[in-house]
Amino acid sequence: MVGGIPLSRLAAIVGRTPFYAYDRSLIDARVAELRQALPASISLHYAMKANPMPALVNHMARHVDGIDVASAGELRVALDAGANPLEISFAGPAKSAAELYQSVASGILINVESFREVELLADISRTLALRARLAVRVNPDFELKTSGMKMGGGPKQFGVDAEDVPALLNRIGELGLSFEGFHLYAGSQNLRAESICEAQHKSYELALRLAPDASAPVRILNLGGGFGIPYFPGDKRVELGPIGNNLAAIVANAKRDLPGARIVIELGRFLVGEAGIYVCRVMDRKISRGQVFLATDGGLHHHLAASGNFGQVIRKNYPVAIGNRMRESVRETASVVGPLCTPLDLLADRMDLAPAHPGDLVVVFQSGAYGASASPQAFLGHPVVIEALV
Repeated sequence: MVGGIPLSRLAAIVGRTPFYAYDRSLIDARVAELRQALPASISLHYAMKANPMPALVNHMARHVDGIDVASAGELRVALDAGANPLEISFAGPAKSAAELYQSVASGILINVESFREVELLADISRTLALRARLAVRVNPDFELKTSGMKMGGGPKQFGVDAEDVPALLNRIGELGLSFEGFHLYAGSQNLRAESICEAQHKSYELALRLAPDASAPVRILNLGGGFGIPYFPGDKRVELGPIGNNLAAIVANAKRDLPGARIVIELGRFLVGEAGIYVCRVMDRKISRGQVFLATDGGLHHHLAASGNFGQVIRKNYPVAIGNRMRESVRETASVVGPLCTPLDLLADRMDLAPAHPGDLVVVFQSGAYGASASPQAFLGHPVVIEALV
């Protein structure tokens, strides 16, 4: 069942396989869960890079406090979705002059990541007779422990090294640009609450050290996100309670240390990842030297992450099931493969599944984030995947 609709019927509604389906009720429940756990004053932003499907972004814009984009293309989707420009922020390490021009004209907040961007924004502000709104994305002097991807700490392409931020802040003041705050994003896909809390605390302390060099009071402090979701056996869900308590302490301190500052948490995968599935249809059942292969019309061109990202050293199976045979007690060991002529086109490697035959529907769970938009859909010329918000 997806959004209360049986999977086979949903496949008929969508019209063909393969497709992604996102359950809006699960997204709403996740947002409500966060609202319950976090202090009421925390602003919750959706990191659109996780899933930029326009209908989904439109839905998110009505349920969160802001949208974070990573390109001019995403900015257009966010604006079309009705997101408030004052609550849209733009981060990325190689923003073009055209993207910065669009951003200033739109009135959004730009997370600057270099001295070059500041100089360009000064010129654009003069041209448009509009003061660019900006925050400084800081590359912190620490790393987020146990994160899937480290976005800060050490040499990084993201943000401005913490030790160089005072000089950048001085230049922002000289140019008369509208400084609003800091953006710190240490890492992503972290399942340990204590590690996330440590990163938030260190980020807050770093912002306090940098604030005296700014030309204006800090109005926005984006502490990033990093909340992960479980994908594999042994993964445990993030405990929101300790994170909420930690943020409550930060909010209380900020009232004293940074009066007028708003604390922002930026989440993508955690909001939508578990609300989505990928569905493909079994086209052929093959047995090769005793091993069962279910050949489907979907694969790595639609869901690169589930396939193992073009050959990870250690590949792990996403949770997979035969979606129209969930109640069957008979099981077999089978591998799910796609139609591409590469052995990397593998969605499930020797998994325990209900016996499946041509016409049955394979479901890959945990597929609401970094799926369709993060996959090489033009690879080998097969049809693009459909996306549905249910």
